Amino acid sequence: MRWFGIKFRKRKAEQEETGKMVVIVGLGNPTREYENTRHNIGFMAIDALAEKYNISVLDCKHKALIGKGVINGYKVVLVKPLTYMNLSGEAVRAVIDYYKVDAEHELIVVYDDVSLDVGQLRIRKKGSAGGHNGIKNIISHLGSDVFLRIKIGVGEKPKGYDLADYVLGHFSKEELAVMKDSLEKVDGAVNLMLAGEVDKAMNDYNKKAEGNG
Repeated sequence: MRWFGIKFRKRKAEQEETGKMVVIVGLGNPTREYENTRHNIGFMAIDALAEKYNISVLDCKHKALIGKGVINGYKVVLVKPLTYMNLSGEAVRAVIDYYKVDAEHELIVVYDDVSLDVGQLRIRKKGSAGGHNGIKNIISHLGSDVFLRIKIGVGEKPKGYDLADYVLGHFSKEELAVMKDSLEKVDGAVNLMLAGEVDKAMNDYNKKAEGNG
């Protein structure tokens, strides 16, 4: 897949010439009741990036909270959809249309995954929704499943739990500590992806989180 990295680096040069941006979307549900829930780890990732790179994500438009800024020389738009999870595609479609970005190379979506251990990352260039309704809606609105994504493990639901209740539940104190470290890794992965080093990001971060066997 070396061609993909070359193509992405070419995109980097084009971005510098044309001022194009990369859209980074974190999935979650708005309103205070959903803060720090497993399903909102995408929002938490955006908040962490916004804090580190001093980007204000308070502009309410395109059915989302957005903020424009720069991450290590790359122009980005950070996005937190306000549509609620199952309609995330409406906001994503509106944002990429407005900024005229190429969803295949200039969109990164960050979201939760119950099939991964708590804190484990998995970076993908494309793929099915895997049962995630937010991703399913994005694929529907884009008409394609080819876009970069960072999945963050929130752990498999305990036996007997309803899936919706589990993902809308809050992290334990111990899990939050793991997630803090995981969000720092998301930052590292995002920087590599912005630089066109998607394969390196996959090699470096597609591994089990420390302490999770």
